[in-house]
Parts: sequence; structure tokens; C-alpha cells
Amino acid sequence: RLLKMEEFFPESFRLDLKDERNAFFELCKEEQIWICKPSYSNQGRGIFLLKDPAAVNTLQAQLHSTEEQHLLNKKVSYKAPQARIVQRYIHQPLLLEGKKFDVRSYLLIACTAPYVLFFAQGYVRLTCVNYDATSDDLTVHLTNQYIQKKNSLYSQLKDETVWRMEHFNSYVNEKFRQTNGLPKDWVFTVFTKRMQQIMLQCFLAAKHKLECKLGYFDLIGCDFLIDENFKVWLLEMNANPALHTNCKVLKDIIPTIVYESL
Repeated sequence: RLLKMEEFFPESFRLDLKDERNAFFELCKEEQIWICKPSYSNQGRGIFLLKDPAAVNTLQAQLHSTEEQHLLNKKVSYKAPQARIVQRYIHQPLLLEGKKFDVRSYLLIACTAPYVLFFAQGYVRLTCVNYDATSDDLTVHLTNQYIQKKNSLYSQLKDETVWRMEHFNSYVNEKFRQTNGLPKDWVFTVFTKRMQQIMLQCFLAAKHKLECKLGYFDLIGCDFLIDENFKVWLLEMNANPALHTNCKVLKDIIPTIVYESL
């Protein structure tokens, strides 16, 4: 069964498309959190939160000013601002020991003629500090290692910011299985199947673009967030996933992923 977009992807708008940009600014009059990120970047660079109407108004004014400058200086060389998307922030994530987390798993497009896809379990990425939706500290909201390194606690807690999927599965069995009525090993059954279903659907959406790319292959890092109702959300898919091994778990997982991919 094909999923509807809203079943797995937070409401998002492209700010480089006028209609979507206008729809976003029309929508976000209320007090709600949005996350704004560059379309082509990694390691959390350039990401910021829009936490109130004032921040949204400031962004709108900046974009309007840039557009006006472009219209006034058509003959002058013009560099368009980096394309961005805004995504509705999921403010009630499931927490592990009070910390926000997401899951990085992998989709390998190994061949395009015929199409051959592989799925690999990845790992869980946690923040150093406890979750607080009202915090302005990005290390509370973004889980990737590049951002977490900016937290003063990272050096002493770095090995606690990445969990194996086996550890995650045991934790869910112990802490959430009975209270939330989950089947045993929810992580390796329901959650894994959902990740695969979402990855496959995203691949099918882009499949037509790969037909002319004979010999193409790519390892894609897919980031999933689970909310407190155990709904699975796809946050993004990364064509250039980080392969650093700066903590104990990653030293085991990443080389294996690379070796198996090759």
C-alpha cells in the first residue's frame, strides 16, 4: 500500500518556490515551531528554528528584500540565496532517558538495470542533554554528531550519543512494550518494516530519474523520528551521509556499512 505524504513526512514547504513560500507565510500566523534547513547541505549547517510569528516575519522580510534587490539589479551578476525548506517541527518526540533521538538507517541503490536495492539497519543518534521544546539551544533539537560536538558535555558523553539498534530494541521492550501495547521486538519488526516501506516509496517516486543513469549507485542515509504515539516520520534522505567513526558504536557500524556497500 502506498502511503499518503502526511502519513510519514512532516508538512514542508520549499522557500525557493513562490507559491509554496506564500502558502507557508499564510499558514504560520500562530505560535508554532518550524525548522528551516538548506536543501543541499549536511552536518546540520545552516539549520535554525522559527519559534514564533516574529521570527517568521523576519525571515519573510529577508526573502522579500533579497527578491527586490534581484529585481532592481537584473543587469548585475546575482547569486540566488541557498534553496531552503521549512518543515513542521515534531514537538512531542519519543524520548530515550529524557533525550531526543532519531534513527539513521541506509538505503543502497546498488544497480539500475535491473533495479537492485538493499536496506541496512543503522544506529540511534541521541542528544547530550534532556529535551526541552522551548530551548533555543540547537544541540537540544538536532541529533547529528556535528551539532552535538558543539555542546560542552559532548567530550564526556559522546559514547552515550549513539546506540546500537539492539540496545534500542531492548530499551523499547523494557520501557514501552507493556504501557504502549507494542509487540515484542517492535524495533526489528514494525519499525523496520515501516522504514523499508517509506524508503521504497521514496525510491519509486524518483525511479524515473534513474532510468538514464546506467551504472548509477548510491548509499543514502535516511533519518527517521518516532513520536510519543510511536508514529514513524521520515525527516530527510541524505545523498552524502556522514561516515565518521568518532565514537565506539560508529567504529563498529560504519566500516561494516561501507564494506557491505562495496
